[in-house]
Amino acid sequence: MNLARFPRRRYADGPTPLQPLARLSKALGGPNLFIKRDDQLGFAAGGNKVRKLEFVAADALEKGADFLITCGAVQSNHCRLTLAAAVREGLKCGLVLEERVPGSYKPEASGNNFLYRLMGVDRIKVVPGGSDMMEAMNAMAEEVKAQGGHPYLIPGGASNPLGALGIWPAPRKHSPRRLTWVCGSTTWCAPAAAPAPTRGCSSGSGGPAAGLPWSG
Repeated sequence: MNLARFPRRRYADGPTPLQPLARLSKALGGPNLFIKRDDQLGFAAGGNKVRKLEFVAADALEKGADFLITCGAVQSNHCRLTLAAAVREGLKCGLVLEERVPGSYKPEASGNNFLYRLMGVDRIKVVPGGSDMMEAMNAMAEEVKAQGGHPYLIPGGASNPLGALGIWPAPRKHSPRRLTWVCGSTTWCAPAAAPAPTRGCSSGSGGPAAGLPWSG
């Protein structure tokens, strides 16, 4: 696939390393496991959502958006990274946070809650667990439009077709080694002596699961 035909911003510093997990491999009696260190992507504390946002944020800019809206849990890494992308591009950002555990959202909390404030989030809407997140984002979008803004909605995890494009190049950086990839939210593990290239992944919002099959 020729990714050059898709608008793209550049947030990641470059390919991330594979780190051997020698002790875990030994404890499991093999195979040899590696971890893909996407925490070292180098943009607002990293994570594989950086890869997705390079394409999604570019689409928002192409469409003239001035306000990004996304959703996640109360300490969402994806929300942190979307906000960071908005700050990088000079856009405003609103977050819809799902309080999956009652009473778990604390505005004064540390972690990502602190970083939301530090990076200047424009608005936060907290909704109960099980809420229709797209409906809540659309409601925020209507508020932004009423104030003259041009919102762009990003689903949780930036998990849509554009976001999946960001996952596609990552395994190819190591494809000559014919590793078997197991993809998690921020880590990829691989048996080093797989009989044939195969892929499996844990899944939250489903973005890596959608992107990995394209990696050839």
